[in-house]
Amino acid sequence: MTTTFFLVRHAPHGLQDRVLVGRTPRIGLSDEGRRQAAALAVRLSTEALTSVHASPRERAQQTANPIAEAARVVVTISPDLDEIDFGIWTGRGVVEMADDPTWRRWNENREHARAPDGESMQEVQQRAVGLLDRLARTHPDGRIAAVSHGDVIRAALLHYLGMRLDAYDRLEVSPASVSTLVVGAWGARLLSLNEQVKT
Repeated sequence: MTTTFFLVRHAPHGLQDRVLVGRTPRIGLSDEGRRQAAALAVRLSTEALTSVHASPRERAQQTANPIAEAARVVVTISPDLDEIDFGIWTGRGVVEMADDPTWRRWNENREHARAPDGESMQEVQQRAVGLLDRLARTHPDGRIAAVSHGDVIRAALLHYLGMRLDAYDRLEVSPASVSTLVVGAWGARLLSLNEQVKT
């Protein structure tokens, strides 16, 4: 028996690639993001989803809601899918952070670095993988959409692929993308990575 996970990165928001929004409240999808979320719902409507889990962030829930509606299930809010706690970096501009030596260390050494007053990548990986492993045990034939954030999805995939966290930038996980992972007692297999929808 296997559990199939559709790991969905939330659709774009208005500050995408300009601000490290992290866990900033009330960051919703842009107009284009809403169109992409609708396209994701169409894409996943053929997958016979048994449940939809989402990060507590508004942008993730706005992505998950049309997917769940198409599947005729209710979204389960899963804190283990939450965005990285970026601590004091939350809300800072991406250009502004380029000269920050701690930010450079974070990006050069994800295996051991920690966001100031925030989480380490290992902690993020442990909570995300912990959730997926629990769902695989309790839903052995499940087909589950998990709507989360780029680095959270990368961290989980690196675990199942047996790769170090420092390899995070080898995996592209774009906004409004789907990566399909099958998990069983025998291990895990990545069926697709960064599948993007067209609007």
